[in-house]
Amino acid sequence: MRRNRTIPTEHEEATINLTPLIDVVFVVLIIFILIAPMLELDRVELASAAATPNKQAASTENSSLTIHVHPDNTIWFHGKCVTTEQLTHLLKESRKQGNHRIPQLFQDKRACFGTYQNVKNAVEMAGFEQVDVILKPS
Repeated sequence: MRRNRTIPTEHEEATINLTPLIDVVFVVLIIFILIAPMLELDRVELASAAATPNKQAASTENSSLTIHVHPDNTIWFHGKCVTTEQLTHLLKESRKQGNHRIPQLFQDKRACFGTYQNVKNAVEMAGFEQVDVILKPS
């Protein structure tokens, strides 16, 4: 009796089809190429606290509650240098007088973030729910 022995043939190596992966990568790359020029995050700057008289007058017409933070971290409210405690008191008085407009903050980009946070806290303690931070395009 003769047995038929089959000689094991070499198995082919398993291959992975990379075509769908490459297609997805190219689609994502094209999306990034198309969207990247539309992002203008680096072109937006904070408004200078030393605004020109025309800009300052225009913003005062819209809101009588303008707060300026200068590069030396001084806080100015209606043309007077104030502390955060004084700012809270002045904003409370303004709110009691019926001025419920949203305060506008002109934060100089060279001023510390802590000063912004102190002003924001003072505005909230005065009873305002929001504050507008005025930005300028470059």
